[in-house]
Amino acid sequence: TMPFPGGHPFESIMGTLTLDDLHYTYEDYAQWPGDWELIEGVPVAMTPAPGIEHQLLASELIRLLGNQVVECPECRVLGETDYKINEETVVRPDVLVVCEPVSGAYLVQRPELIVEVVSPSTARRDERVKLQLYAQQKVPYYLLAYPQARRMTVYHLQEDGYDKVGDFTKETQTFEALPCPLSLDCAQVFRVLDR
Repeated sequence: TMPFPGGHPFESIMGTLTLDDLHYTYEDYAQWPGDWELIEGVPVAMTPAPGIEHQLLASELIRLLGNQVVECPECRVLGETDYKINEETVVRPDVLVVCEPVSGAYLVQRPELIVEVVSPSTARRDERVKLQLYAQQKVPYYLLAYPQARRMTVYHLQEDGYDKVGDFTKETQTFEALPCPLSLDCAQVFRVLDR
């Protein structure tokens, strides 16, 4: 077995772990201290906490999208909500748009749109693992927001997976394939970072 550098964060509460032990379910996940995601039974730490630019951008996206769904009673904009895909996969996207009733401790419905604010520590997971995961779940739109580059990459689901719509910095992107059409003016989105 390969030891975890500096000891695994669960050692104090779960005993010594080996790589073969790294397969957990939502029941385990719900008891862990700290912030985690669970992807195919493997725990992924969400540390360090998101930085100021990350939080500003996520908050602005929630505000801009939330203002648009006011006239659309079935849609909700959520931030950092657990999305339980199955017993072995729980993720916590930065921003989600759901267009059906929601309640409870976590989301089980497929979101219509997910935004991940990308940081250096999450880039690989957001750009590869979650891209594939959200495509498998048939999430119609997946957006990656890059605070440092002031860029948003937009993916739209097609029959064989996500198609990259493009990279946007100042343009307005409209998401027409949703129950309530939404749009984001990227210049306005990123303006919050330059105040």
